[in-house]
Amino acid sequence: MKSFSELHVPGDPFILPCAWDVASAQLFAEAGHPAVGTTSLGVAAAIGAADEDRETLIATADLAVELRRALPGLPLTCDFEDGYGDGPEFVVEIVRENFAIADGPGGLLVDGINIQDSRHGQMHEPAVLAAKVTAIKEAFPALFVNARIDTFWLGQDSLGEVLERIDAYVDAGADGIFVPGSLDLATIETITSRRRVPVNVLASPRYSKSDLAEAGVARISTGSLLYRAAMSGALSSLQVLADDRPAQAENVLSYRAFTELDRVSVRSRPGGR
Repeated sequence: MKSFSELHVPGDPFILPCAWDVASAQLFAEAGHPAVGTTSLGVAAAIGAADEDRETLIATADLAVELRRALPGLPLTCDFEDGYGDGPEFVVEIVRENFAIADGPGGLLVDGINIQDSRHGQMHEPAVLAAKVTAIKEAFPALFVNARIDTFWLGQDSLGEVLERIDAYVDAGADGIFVPGSLDLATIETITSRRRVPVNVLASPRYSKSDLAEAGVARISTGSLLYRAAMSGALSSLQVLADDRPAQAENVLSYRAFTELDRVSVRSRPGGR
C-alpha cells in the first residue's frame, strides 16, 4: 500500500472521500479508495455545532480514534480547521494532546491534516498560517500538512494573492496546497504550474477527474459533498413518503450492508488512545 504522501501525483490525482462517521469511512474504503479524510461540516452537524467554529476538536479526535481502529492500514487525514487556536505553539500542543498515539504513523492517529488560513469568513495574514505550518512540521515531520488557501472560497477573486500565499506556505514547510472554490481550468493550471508541492482542489460540478488531471491536480477532495448528498437523498426519500407514495428503496444500500460493517467491532481493534 502506498503511503499517504505517495498518493499525491500531479497529473494523476486520487479522490479523497471525506467521511463523517465510521460506517461512511468503511464504505469508502470498501469501494477501493486508497485513503479517507474527514469533513468538518459533517462532524460539526453531528454534534449540533457550527462548522469552522473551533467546536469540533474533540469530535474530530474521537472520530480519528475510531477510524484508526476500524481501518488500521488505511491512510487517514482530517480537517483541522484553522488549527483550533491562534498561536503556533498552542496548535502544536493541540495536535500532540489529541492525536498522539504510540503505534500510529509518525506517532499520530492521522497521516495528514488540512489546516486553513481563514476563520469566520475572514482571511488571516499569510504569516499566521505559515507560523503554524512551520511549528507543526518541526514537531511532527512525518505528518502531511495540507495548507488550505481560502481566498477563492470566500469569494475574493485574487489569483495574485493565492500565488503569494502558496509561496509563503510552501516556504513554511507545507507538503501540499489546497485551493477550494469554483475554479476554472485556466486558474487551476496557473496554480499547478506554480507548484513546488502537490495541489489539491475540490471535486467539481464542471470538470471530471480527467479534466483536473490534465490541469496538473494531485488530489481531489470531496469536502462536504458526500455528506450533503447523503442528507439530500434522505430528504428526497422522506418527501416520497410525505407525498403518499411507497418508499423508494431502489439503489439504496441494504440493511445488511451496514450490519455487516458493524460486525467489525471498532472498539476491539488495537491502537486507540
